[in-house]
Amino acid sequence: MTTHICKEILVLYYSQHGSVRQMAQWICRGVDSVAGASARLRTLPPVSTVCESTAAPIPDEGAPYAELKDLEECIGLALGSPTRFGNMAAAMKYFWDGTSSLWLKGALVGKPAAVFTSSASLHGGQETTLTSMMLPLLHHGMVITGIPYSEPALIHTQTGGTPYGASHWAGAASDQALSDHERQLCTAVGKRLATIALQLAKP
Repeated sequence: MTTHICKEILVLYYSQHGSVRQMAQWICRGVDSVAGASARLRTLPPVSTVCESTAAPIPDEGAPYAELKDLEECIGLALGSPTRFGNMAAAMKYFWDGTSSLWLKGALVGKPAAVFTSSASLHGGQETTLTSMMLPLLHHGMVITGIPYSEPALIHTQTGGTPYGASHWAGAASDQALSDHERQLCTAVGKRLATIALQLAKP
């Protein structure tokens, strides 16, 4: 009897107050709901303004820190960051600045990718943050999936949600729970990404 091995989708996020982490977990649920796919959850350490400050190689809790091999080994990528003045967080930018070795050998060319974000204020630069995360992915030759308007939650949401990727309105104190529509869109992102990744990964 042959053993079926699921192909992995990397769900890579940076989260300071927990909202993006929660979104990542819902995206993982969407990925895992697709037969033949499984989610690999990874996070990033913060970037310090003090150059000699370093993070422990393994976080005390939660997902492990991402390594370049995670990008190479997975067939698709969901990338999440909080909004920082309409841009991805420094920790996420720092990580992608160190991926030149993958770019040189075309390791990510043709793989599908999705993006997601959270902001303290309604909208709050969500769409520009999502597009900022797309830029390094496009340079790597990845295929951006987005969210189609065939997803009902994208039409009816009164909080987060964009055609560029999933988003969440966390509130000024970053204590606002994900809405039903936001959770539905995160799950939809995972399902869509996994489905497309499996199609593209066929020999």
